[in-house]
Amino acid sequence: MATERDRAGFDRAYGSTDVPGLLRELESADGAVRERAMDRLHSRLCFREEIRTAPVVPRLIRLALHGAGLRADLLRLLANLANWAGYPDERQRVRRAVAEAMPSLLPFARDADPGVRESAVLLIAACGRETDPVPVPLLRDRLAEEDDPLVRARVVTALGLLDPGDGAWRRGLLSDPEPRVALAAAEDLLRTTEPPLPHPLVDACARACAAAPELPEEPETSLWPGRYRPFTERLLEDPEAALRALAQGMPLAFAITEHWRDREPDVLPWALRETEGEPWQLYRLAQLTCALPPELHARVRERVLPYLADDSPAVRAGAVTALARARVPAEVAVEEALRVLAEAPGAYDTVRAVRAVTGEFGAAAAPVARAVARRPGDGHAESVKVLTRYPEVAADVVEELAGLLTRHGTGYPSVAVAVLAGLGRAAGDVGERALRTCVREGVHSSVSAEAAVALWPVAGDPGPALSFLRRELTASASSWATNLAGRLGPAAAPLLPLVEPLLAPRIPSGARATAALAVWRITGRTDDTVDPLAQEALAWRRFSPGPPHPVVTLTEMGLLPRFAVEPLRRGAETPRRVVKDLLYGDAAHPDDVLRTAVRTLLRTARVLG
Repeated sequence: MATERDRAGFDRAYGSTDVPGLLRELESADGAVRERAMDRLHSRLCFREEIRTAPVVPRLIRLALHGAGLRADLLRLLANLANWAGYPDERQRVRRAVAEAMPSLLPFARDADPGVRESAVLLIAACGRETDPVPVPLLRDRLAEEDDPLVRARVVTALGLLDPGDGAWRRGLLSDPEPRVALAAAEDLLRTTEPPLPHPLVDACARACAAAPELPEEPETSLWPGRYRPFTERLLEDPEAALRALAQGMPLAFAITEHWRDREPDVLPWALRETEGEPWQLYRLAQLTCALPPELHARVRERVLPYLADDSPAVRAGAVTALARARVPAEVAVEEALRVLAEAPGAYDTVRAVRAVTGEFGAAAAPVARAVARRPGDGHAESVKVLTRYPEVAADVVEELAGLLTRHGTGYPSVAVAVLAGLGRAAGDVGERALRTCVREGVHSSVSAEAAVALWPVAGDPGPALSFLRRELTASASSWATNLAGRLGPAAAPLLPLVEPLLAPRIPSGARATAALAVWRITGRTDDTVDPLAQEALAWRRFSPGPPHPVVTLTEMGLLPRFAVEPLRRGAETPRRVVKDLLYGDAAHPDDVLRTAVRTLLRTARVLG
């Protein structure tokens, strides 16, 4: 029964939220009302960190024990609150509260409903370590008695997390007739085995995975405490084991290349098999293709060419992107890019195809740039960026680009500013007038600032940019403003008193490196700018659309402090990826891009010190 103290804590935690009302609805006689309340309660408690979770635990336990229904959902919610919802200290309080009530909850592990039994096992795994005694004997009994394959597999995982022992009992389950059970045993053995992983264990995992019906596409990490590791994650810790599992049918091709460098040729046959015509699959194949030797490109082209006949412009755009990376004949890539651009000019898939074709084929893809230029305001704003690669095309549409500066809220103004700045004096009087208007009347200060900086290459006038940046740097000394100052080069010398203090050691590494880049661009000094850039280079951050990467800047300087040489060399030579790409990029992997840049720096720079 709730104490007065419990009620007071509950009122303080939830008095201004709808949690109390949702709890009351969970006691409704109407099943639809209960289900709706459960969905909303789960959302409130699990995805809003400002709402505390521990005070609600006694109410949830009471509802699980004596409520009108949704017992499996209530137990699963308690497990989620213990495993991953909210802050770590709040999760600890949840586990302690559940552990105190565990004796009354353990009978649910023998409930007639397999869904309730499954949720009870998950809750035991989440809070069992805080329970005295740890309910391992119960789980062992359930392993012997349970007849539902999924629940039995959950028992195996829960037992492994709470009482791993020497693993002998799990080895006996590797040949269990139920694939989910065998897979759970293999998964837990993988979790507790150090690489290199034994081939028989890898093979057992692959067999069980192939035989298990309806496995979820993503690892079920949210079901378990943080010490749980899905079998795919463990296999990927050992590239040879992952390749062995891949050869037996586990779909790991792209996961392997995301974790390990230079494995693209090894996984290509399976990567082609895993590509089934979804746009995102074609984009990741395009990225993988960038790392293939040219003699393997034909295999990619053969796999992807049929998708050019697909009814969906998005699929065709993905195909064009992959084929461009696989160096299909330029005339084919250009023709197909023009077709997609005509059918779906505003789609981001079209942007990716346009970027790939223009990036791979250069002057041969000028017809694509001209198609963008003919109607620059009708397509996606990002497509207009390709005109920075084709200044002769951009110079013919300066008036149209100027018109884009007033298309606020569309992404066009900042892109148009970048293209005009790249044209320099070729933007002419029309470009200059449009930029000056944008400086005065631009709705967004960042676009106005970019326009002010663009007036330097376009009109040779740094005044508007100096005025704006002086105010901005005086107010906040932001890295954004510091970078803009650097783009003015020596013309930004009046701003040095505002930028140079950002070279101080107490300044965060990223901001300090941005200041170092700006000071070097303005003054050419290297004595106080090389070290901050090298320190930031050691962070191995991916290239971004903003300022040049510090590795690129150091390469331009031709200098590298000795303290950075070995860490950069180690990062360049490790077989494991240092930079991840979780966004299904369609160009070279950001880790490969950075590794190539680092190798160039190490090969060409003069070492200082």
